[in-house]
Amino acid sequence: MKIATLFANPVLWTALVAWFSAQTLKIPIEYLRKHRWNWGLFFSAGGMPSSHSCLMTAVALTIGLIYGFDTPLFGLAVAIAIVVVYDATGVRRQAGIQAKKINIIIEELLKGHPINQDHLREVIGHTPVEAVGGVVLGIIIAIVVWLIWK
Repeated sequence: MKIATLFANPVLWTALVAWFSAQTLKIPIEYLRKHRWNWGLFFSAGGMPSSHSCLMTAVALTIGLIYGFDTPLFGLAVAIAIVVVYDATGVRRQAGIQAKKINIIIEELLKGHPINQDHLREVIGHTPVEAVGGVVLGIIIAIVVWLIWK
């Protein structure tokens, strides 16, 4: 495979732009919500918008726009996107809620003790609004890349 082939792949570029855009947008959105800069959000899961939802929506839509909405590849991309968005708002969200409760239990049990316990990551999933934000951003990015590639 030639390197030039990778650069000519609009689906790959859409995936990269979608992920990078969603991760980057998390920082100013968090600043608007909490009035503090959290640069670590660029490398973390969770938050608004969902980079998982954005990436898979953008990839699925780009496949549809370029290769056709009647292709098996588009069907597969949509199926994977549904699983990813469901997982982000379901299983991973519940794991984050459980982590938050376990951290409270640990703090209560160890109050006044010199033991330092690491906290579990609490923001690993997405609310439905965060997932929808990722889906909308993915649609916008896919259409922009498709228009540029035409």
